[in-house]
Order: sequence, then structure tokens, then C-alpha cells
Amino acid sequence: MVVTKRFGLITRTLAILFTATAAFGQTQSDYYRIETYDLPQGVNFEASGLAVLPNGRLAVGLRKGEVWIEGDKGFKRFATGLHEILGLAWHEGALYATQRAEVTKMRDTDGDGVADEYLAAARGWGVSGAYHEYAYGPVFDAAGNLYTSLNCSMGKAIEKERPLWRGWVVRTSPEGKMEPWCAGFRSPCGIGQDADGEIFVTDQQGNWMPTTPLFHVRKGAYFSHADSITDAMRPESPVKIAAKQPDGITVAEAINKVQGYTPPAVWLPYVKMGQSGTGIVCDKSEGKFGPFGKQLFLGEFVLSGVNRVFLEKVGDEFQGACFPFIEDLQCAALALTSLPDGSLVVGESNRGWNSKGNRPFGLQKIVWTKKTPLEVERMELTPEGFRYSFTLPVDKTTLGALTGQSYTYLFQSKYGSPEVDAQPLIFKSSTWSEDGKILDVKVGNLRAGFVHEVELPALRSTDGVPLWHRFSYYTANRLK
Repeated sequence: MVVTKRFGLITRTLAILFTATAAFGQTQSDYYRIETYDLPQGVNFEASGLAVLPNGRLAVGLRKGEVWIEGDKGFKRFATGLHEILGLAWHEGALYATQRAEVTKMRDTDGDGVADEYLAAARGWGVSGAYHEYAYGPVFDAAGNLYTSLNCSMGKAIEKERPLWRGWVVRTSPEGKMEPWCAGFRSPCGIGQDADGEIFVTDQQGNWMPTTPLFHVRKGAYFSHADSITDAMRPESPVKIAAKQPDGITVAEAINKVQGYTPPAVWLPYVKMGQSGTGIVCDKSEGKFGPFGKQLFLGEFVLSGVNRVFLEKVGDEFQGACFPFIEDLQCAALALTSLPDGSLVVGESNRGWNSKGNRPFGLQKIVWTKKTPLEVERMELTPEGFRYSFTLPVDKTTLGALTGQSYTYLFQSKYGSPEVDAQPLIFKSSTWSEDGKILDVKVGNLRAGFVHEVELPALRSTDGVPLWHRFSYYTANRLK
């Protein structure tokens, strides 16, 4: 699950993360309010998996092995006896819970509201009992295949005899046949899909992971963590890489030099955009959750919040930008889902690690107030720089100087990475569309393989609404 060595928060960086909205007379609650669920008394409701049933009811998987379903009079226990649930899904008439050694299909066949059928839907990966051998998911594709993301085992105790497929995503067919799918993960805590069904995974900072990434999952891809190389050498592996990889070069260099390496679609800069990425949900509410339709929202563990990601394809690969979104949840965000009314549910558990907030677990809901913030809706790469699209028309006279920098990270076995090879961005010109909703910015020194961090000035809409978040971070693996 979440493993982090650095919890100390840097005051200056936090100021960058959520730029003093109060100073402009606006607060987060003007646009999105946070509602807290009433939970069963005496239950450690560590909500580690979420699913929505066809009737709109919320099902919640608890880390300690239970599933509860929301009813007219609160939550009722549906299933018990599972081993560390870290994901829940509804698929074709049944609930599926991912536990350590398998994905379990659960049904209530007699209609009494309690599961009486437990069937193994996916299994076959190695489990040695090592502390970090978590399993996450499941996600189903259109053909009914089930995907599970698997933590590395970690630690010296398993170095001589590594359990199979740790640090991999595996796919299980509807008939129950498991196959390795892609590799190179450290702690792939979040797994979800975009509006088109493409699968994405978040991972967490550590060795070979310089900061939180968002990976686009596809067969044969390799995402850098060397613990999975051993299994990549097996004949049934779809991943084709070298048996040893460089240690200590930059990510920008690794893109060109490391056989088979697939960089993340988006890097989330450390602390500025959180410290440990978790659950993934796509806004498919058709406007019920605000102006960010079809974008991804990612849970953040240590800073107890939710971030937003805009993706585009450059060539045939995804890349894009990340933005701060919601902070001040009661504790670590672990699992996300959307309700039929468009609201975003966050399952929470600090799992004994540090996180902001004063609660060890909980369940909260983020609801759009129907008031639209002035915000960057999209940040797209152009041949000469970036195109910003805003949620509201902007008063063009409020545009001042833009500032920013680009940097990359170290591709290394050491824990994490600082930002390296940093360079100030050279802003050459800015041009508005006639309606004030699009800003084209020319940048003189775009660099492939680098994160481009931009601070916008204190813009205001034509109605006087101040810009909610001024920082954006675009990962440019390729240039146009």
C-alpha cells in the first residue's frame, strides 16, 4: 500500500500546492463541499474499496476483510472473512473484492442481504506472507477480463525466492485463466479506467520511483521497477527488456536508453502534488460534478486530498497535466468512486502511516455546489508551447507575467529523487482567444522527458471570480 520515507511537509511547497485562495475571498467549499458519512458504531471502517450497485447503493470494502452495503438505515454487513481488501467492483450481478491471494466473487443468492456464495474469480500470483504483498483492483474491460495490480514483495527476506508476478499487473480471463500483462511497478495502489476504458495505475515514490506516477497500462509495457525483471525473463512474459538496467541516469535519458522502458503519462511532483497516489476515478457524470468531464481524479494519501489529471495523446502515447483539486479530507484518501448524482466518494484509512487529518479512517463525499470556479480546464501541448483552456471567460487585463521551470528526475535504485536538471521556462508571448477562454503561450525551451511547471498570474474572470489554482504541471514525454 502506501510506503513513504518523507512526511515532513515543506511550508513553502505547500503554499505552492494550494495557492492562498482565502486571500482572494474564495474557499474550496464555494465550489465543492465535503460531506461525511455516518458509520456503524464500533467498526474500524477503513474504507479501502468502493463500488456502486445498479440500484445506486454504495458498497464499501474494509481493509480488515469485510464488505458493507448502504441501506435506508445506514450500512449493513454483507460479507466477512476476507484478507485485506484493497479494491471492490460490481460486475454482471456480483461484487468482486481483491484480497491478498485472490479476487473473490460474492453473491447473495437467497436475497437476505448477506453474501452466501464466495468464489475465486482470479488467482495465481505469488504470496509469501511478506508485509508489502498487497493486491489492488479489480478492473474489468469490455470483454470481461479482470485486471489486478500487485505490489512488489520488498525486503531481503524474499530475495532468494521471489513470489511470481510481484510488481506486475496481471489479467484474468472470464474463464479464470491468469496471464502476466505488464511489469515494473513498485506499489501500484490505484487502478482505474478513463472514459474509453483504457486502464491506468498510480504508483508510489520509492526505489526506481522518483515521485508519484500515473501509468497507462497495456500488454508488454515496462514501467521501471527492477524487482519485476526476474519474472520478465520467463518464457511466458510479454515484457521484453534487458536483464539489467542503468542506475543513476535521468528519466529523460532512460526514455531513449533503457530497453522497453515506458515512462508514466504524468508525473505528480513530490509534495507539490502530494506524496503517495492512490485510487483513480473518471468523471463520467456529464456535468454533474462540474466542468471537468472525462478527466481523471486521483486520491492522495499523505496529504489527504484528491488531485486532477487531464490527458491527451501525443503521437500514440498518453501524456498530460496534473492540477491540485481538493484538500482537507479527514484522513488519507485510499479509494474513489462516483455516485449516480455525480458526487465523488472517498474511502479513507491511514493504515498506521502518517497522513493529514485527525481521523484514522472514514468515508466522505465531495459534492459540486453548482458554482463554477475559474480554473484551468485543459492544458494542452502545442508545437510552440501550451494552450490553456479555462472554465470561465477571463478578464484579459488581469494577465501578468507567467513564471515556471522544467525538470526531470533520476532513474535510480535509491529511494525517490529530487527534481534535477532544472531550467527556467522562457515565455515568449501570450495570445488570448476572442472570448477570453483560451490562452496560447509560446515557450522557447520545451524539453522532451521533462515536467513543465507553470505558475499563472492572479487571473480573474470577466465576472471577477479569481483563479482557484494557479499551478499546473505538464509531463512532456514527447514534443509535437
